[in-house]
Formats: sequence, C-alpha cells, structure tokens
Amino acid sequence: MPSRRLFVAAALATSAFASRARAEKPAERAGPVRLGVDRALVESGLARSLQRAFGSDTGIAVLLVPGPALAILEAARNGEVDAALVNAPAAEDALEKQGLVHDRRAIAAGEFILVGPAPAKVRGRLPPPLQSGVEVLERLRADAATDPASFAFLSANDGSGVHVAEQALWRAARIEPVAPWYVVAEAGSPFTTQVRAKGAYALVERGAWTALGGAPLTVLAEGDPLLAESVHAMRSFRVSHPAGKIFIAWISGGRGRAVVARHAGYRAG
Repeated sequence: MPSRRLFVAAALATSAFASRARAEKPAERAGPVRLGVDRALVESGLARSLQRAFGSDTGIAVLLVPGPALAILEAARNGEVDAALVNAPAAEDALEKQGLVHDRRAIAAGEFILVGPAPAKVRGRLPPPLQSGVEVLERLRADAATDPASFAFLSANDGSGVHVAEQALWRAARIEPVAPWYVVAEAGSPFTTQVRAKGAYALVERGAWTALGGAPLTVLAEGDPLLAESVHAMRSFRVSHPAGKIFIAWISGGRGRAVVARHAGYRAG
C-alpha cells in the first residue's frame, strides 16, 4: 500500500504542476479549431449540427475529435485540442479549479436513461417507464440472484459521460455489477448501436438513443434527477486558437442555443 509520504509528494507535485500551468502563456496555433467531443454527442448528431451551423455563420472550420469525455478532458489539459464539448461535470470542475480549462459555458441539458428488453405486459398493456434508475438496478440484481445468465447489462467502460453516470448510479444503488451478466462493450463501434444489437440492458444518453435506439428495446427509467446530463464547452488553457473565443461565444450564445433547442433529446443549457 502506498505510504503517506508518497501521497504527500504526489499532492505537492500536482499543486506545483497546476501553478506552473496557470503561469505559462498558452501557445498560439492556427488551422481548424480542434473540438474534442464526447462520443454520445457525436452519435446523437448534436456536435455535427453545431459544427455545421458555426461554420456557416462564421466561415471558421471546426474539426471534431470524438472520444470519451475523460480522455477529451485530458487532451484539453495537455493542449491536444483547442476546446472540449463534454458531459462529465465533476471531472470538468476539477480541471477548471486547477486553471487548466477556462471559458467553461453551459451548452445543453439532457439526460441519461436506462433501456432494456420490454417488460412483460400487464393486461395487454406495457407498464410505463419508471423514474428511478436505482429501482431498475435493484430489479436487475434480483434477477441476477436467480438466473444471472438470462440477461446482459452492457457497459461502455470507457470514461465517457455515459460510463461516468452509469458508475455513479451503481454506487447510488449500492450494487457492484459482476460477470457473467455485466458485459463490457467493444471498442470502435457506437455504444448505442451495440446496446440495441445485443438486446442488452444499459444506461445510454437520451440524444444518442433518439438517433440510434429503438426496438426491440424500450426505455425502462427516465426523468431521474440523478441521471440529469449537463453539457459544457470550454477552452484549453495550454493552447490558444485565434478563433477559440469566437467559438465559445457563438456556441453559448443565441445561435448555438437555437441549434441545441432544435435537436431532439436536448434543451438549451
């Protein structure tokens, strides 16, 4: 087990790193604005809608760099992208407090939902979706206790906004998911598409589900305050693109909000 001395040394190193980062002048660069985007926001089409509208309004090119939210934030920290559009607020807060991202603005609000095989009909009608994601997980735990091989829960397991929210939900339910019913998704294929193809239970992002989801699966839990989604845009401190401020002002302003409001699964943040 690491000693207290190692923890203290790591904390001091992190503090020194953050102080140097705040003191350093960001390097300037040209070319398209490199926008790191959580994959669900690409799957839903929201990122591309914003990219097209911004380019049409300003003539400035934006290059989308898809990836899991936590990896995108790390890229922003290192100056590998000019800006980020992500949905992992706790991790964003940590970087913002260190001064490693700035101009952080609320862009969109959505939600994460639990989907899975349709439950049995009651008197010819399907029961409505629950509000509580924890209640759905508790029912799955009960099923796993009796027949763990009868279903699968698919996890993105990649540090995306969906994965971060899923892990928080398991913690809230005080359940530790285990094999054989807890399965990790394959890399390189849209997560929402995999969930639907495998007929699995999963936590997915509402916008992505609206674009790619559907039968044979159904929504099992929605409207849970615990699963609210907040999408933010921010600029990297380590690199300064000449159009970076223009992009953040546009995406968080009236034109950007209008694009978000028109996109299924979201409302303006």
